[in-house]
Amino acid sequence: MQKYEMLILLKSDLEEEARDAELKKYADIVTSMGGEVEATDKWGVKRTAYPIDYKTDAFFALITFRAEGKTIAELDRVAGISGNVLRRMITKVEDK
Repeated sequence: MQKYEMLILLKSDLEEEARDAELKKYADIVTSMGGEVEATDKWGVKRTAYPIDYKTDAFFALITFRAEGKTIAELDRVAGISGNVLRRMITKVEDK
């Protein structure tokens, strides 16, 4: 299994319970497909570099996990159709 990081930008006007449920949804996908979540760092609401869907701020979160390649495709698919996600980026982390 490879180590990955998923940076996700959620709508800033979401309630805390809705944000936590959205982040838990991605953690559940990783664990259900045989991976393991190492950490979920909630960075909070920050200003974006440019407007995204006419919004200038977003809730940033970083999920660090280990998974197989097929899990990445599923995470990207689910995040792409979610109405609460403004942007997402999944990168592979090289082990040192």
